[in-house]
Amino acid sequence: MPHDVITSLPLLLAAAFFAGALNAVAGGGSFLTFPALVLSGVAPVAANATGTIALLPGYLSSSWAYRDDMRQITRDSLRRLVALSLVGGALGAALLLITPNDTFRRVVPWLLLAAAALFAAGPWLLAHVKRDGEARAIAHVLGVLAVSCYGGYFNGGLGIMLLALFGMLGHTQLNRMNGLKNLLSSVLTAIACSLYAWGGAILWREALAMMLAATLGGYVGGRAGRRIPARLLRFAIVLVGLGMALLFFLR
Repeated sequence: MPHDVITSLPLLLAAAFFAGALNAVAGGGSFLTFPALVLSGVAPVAANATGTIALLPGYLSSSWAYRDDMRQITRDSLRRLVALSLVGGALGAALLLITPNDTFRRVVPWLLLAAAALFAAGPWLLAHVKRDGEARAIAHVLGVLAVSCYGGYFNGGLGIMLLALFGMLGHTQLNRMNGLKNLLSSVLTAIACSLYAWGGAILWREALAMMLAATLGGYVGGRAGRRIPARLLRFAIVLVGLGMALLFFLR
């Protein structure tokens, strides 16, 4: 545990609270939890693992909230998607655990920058893949595996990647897409966190405190987020992501 965790606790709780609120309405919560942990003195790999598990309860509750929207999806399709996300999430988590901290520290700014850019391009990307017949032909298995592997390795930008993938696969109903996004995020994050825990990468006291704050933030965000214009919220999240990427480039 970092020696300054007590003095850093307010920062971690605030980051988790607002991350939970962001994930409830738009995504992008990892842009807050990961940098807060690193700035508190946590090694990058442990910061990624701890911040990811802190946001898991929000994914689970969001999945339950969208359960009615997913009733029209066949059980076979759901089983296949869940199985693929389990495999991909496990592969990504295993890759993270064998990545040295120094290497991950050098990769992180690029991951944050790519995730922020992807988040900014989200509306255009979703519209484009829905129109593009060739994009829909991308192999289902490889697409879900690749995105799940990314999510198991680094959680930032996962939501918009999953939504874009579902658009490529022919989904058009947004609530159903959001339900699938939350379900697969829950599954791949759960298996990834199991491997993080097995590998000793999670700081449990910080994680549990942040889980509580993120859950509270998710409830508040879900209640209040509908009043915030979507464009303004997306713009703010992109700015945060770019700012965090710049901060890590300068460290």
